[in-house]
Amino acid sequence: MRIITLCKKTINKRIIFGALLMAFMSLSLSPAASATELPGKGISVQPLQSTLSEETFQTLIVCKALEKLGYDVKPIKEVDYNVAYTSIASGDATFMAVNWVPLHNAPYKAAGGDKVFYRKGNYVVNAAQGYLIDKKTAEKYHITNIAQLKDPKLAKLFDSNGNGKADLTGCNPGWGCEKAINRQLEAYGLKNTVKHNQGNYAAMMADTIARYREGKPILYYTWTPYWVSDVLKPGKDVIWLQVPFSALGEGETIDTQLPNGRNYGFPPSTMHIVANKLWAEKNPAAAKLFAVMTLPIADINTQNRNMHSAKTSEADIERQAEGWIESHQKTVDSWLKAARKAAD
Repeated sequence: MRIITLCKKTINKRIIFGALLMAFMSLSLSPAASATELPGKGISVQPLQSTLSEETFQTLIVCKALEKLGYDVKPIKEVDYNVAYTSIASGDATFMAVNWVPLHNAPYKAAGGDKVFYRKGNYVVNAAQGYLIDKKTAEKYHITNIAQLKDPKLAKLFDSNGNGKADLTGCNPGWGCEKAINRQLEAYGLKNTVKHNQGNYAAMMADTIARYREGKPILYYTWTPYWVSDVLKPGKDVIWLQVPFSALGEGETIDTQLPNGRNYGFPPSTMHIVANKLWAEKNPAAAKLFAVMTLPIADINTQNRNMHSAKTSEADIERQAEGWIESHQKTVDSWLKAARKAAD
């Protein structure tokens, strides 16, 4: 009996000792494991975007990836692009997922450029922009180049208010594209025959689409990814107009001619995630994430089309972003793996 009792006591001591050892090892290892898994734990992130709701989808995907790394991501703030660049440069905000190159070159440089911004990788590639007219008018009057609108008779075809000038549905002030359009109208000698209408782009495009459905000629600027090109399909309903020569750069020369010789005034553009440089240097996991993330332009087009075809709430857009992540989980996991490795 004595021996058995001693054995039981020994066994009990071993069990207790083993449990304590496991608990100690768990306590000693868990912080390191947590730090590796969640390198952004306790660190705040302030994302920005413009007032275009079509930018929310791609911004949310970045936000949700950051959350997987433990970052405390604040609600997205909508600001003018110029304000976004100055806010990120000063450290009042963290990042924006819609840095257009070359369209945003001027505000990017004005706010400090590469000295204050972190910008690696291409988030979205082959985004198009330019001028379009309805196909019926293009074919009837053989219009293929916007410079043809120097002819007052052709310009008057697109006059919607009776002033004799072509009405160009243009770009909101502060977006950057409005400056490019104004430069080009000046360079192509169109200031006397073409009126650049600016205001609420979505409202103006609604009027433009209504005119098209009434069988009237239309002239407008747009870009992809955006829902407009799903409603007015290039090649079927409308055509892209070429320009006589490159005239995009503000203080710099940007060749917009494509390899096939055509020139639509804007080169295929890229969108980048741009962040505060000091913040990125202190957060290598986030910096690596920004550098490796890529989003197919076709997926943005699909989401934007869904937004336009139905009333879409912020909650709907968030679900769409979450759905994209779920259907591309292996890709997202590879981003997160690279980001965590960069934090080691």
